[in-house]
Amino acid sequence: MMTTTLIIGLLIPLLGTMLGAAFVFFMKDDMSPRVQKTLLGFASGVMVAASVWSLLIPAMEMEADSGKWSVLPAAVGFLLGMGFLLALDDFTPHLHVGSDTPEGPRSRLSRTAMLALAVTIHNLPEGMAVGVVFAGAEQGATGLSVASAVAVSLGIAIQNIPEGAIISMPMRAEGNSKWRSFLIGSLSGAVEPIGALAVLLLASVLMPVMPYMLAFAAGAMFYVVVEELIPEASAGKHSNLSTIGFAVGFVLMMVLDVVMG
Repeated sequence: MMTTTLIIGLLIPLLGTMLGAAFVFFMKDDMSPRVQKTLLGFASGVMVAASVWSLLIPAMEMEADSGKWSVLPAAVGFLLGMGFLLALDDFTPHLHVGSDTPEGPRSRLSRTAMLALAVTIHNLPEGMAVGVVFAGAEQGATGLSVASAVAVSLGIAIQNIPEGAIISMPMRAEGNSKWRSFLIGSLSGAVEPIGALAVLLLASVLMPVMPYMLAFAAGAMFYVVVEELIPEASAGKHSNLSTIGFAVGFVLMMVLDVVMG
């Protein structure tokens, strides 16, 4: 795999977050509920499609020789990924954007620190997904290619654009300067290339359990969608817009994966 392609693939999601965070420079101090609902739905659709087409299906294709049992690594890995994020959510003090009630154990951490931890929990699975797909492509795993890895990276970058805006805009509304809001929004995506790089460095060790790792990343991403994104998108008014956003995001990621894969 060309080093340049790998570096670009790892950085694309971060660039998507930075682009979204930059909305703070040319939008109003607060984001319209209609826009926020649409963007949350869109992000959910992208993550679900990426989990199915780019992670779960390749995990089963890699075990095709096992016949009916080819689904076992995907099932086990998926549940482990869900469980890992559940434990991380329960044992890490964090505060979601737009909420005044911290989650996890009691802590003396500042509001900004807990907001940062919430975003880290949210973005970690996305970084793992990018890293594990690139690692599988690099090792020549069945069902994975450099093109499909780039498709995953691009899809996550697209859904990171609204996420960056959803983080930076409330920061601005709370009284932070535009540059500080942009910086916090941009840094929220820094965990993704770090997580991806960590998986890549362990690629040779992880290769025997690659199907489990692909499904693990899928389960972790599904947890974020079901626990955070969909409830936020469906609460209150304009939930129909989040449904439309979900459909568009899902189809876009599905098309990207099939066309580029």
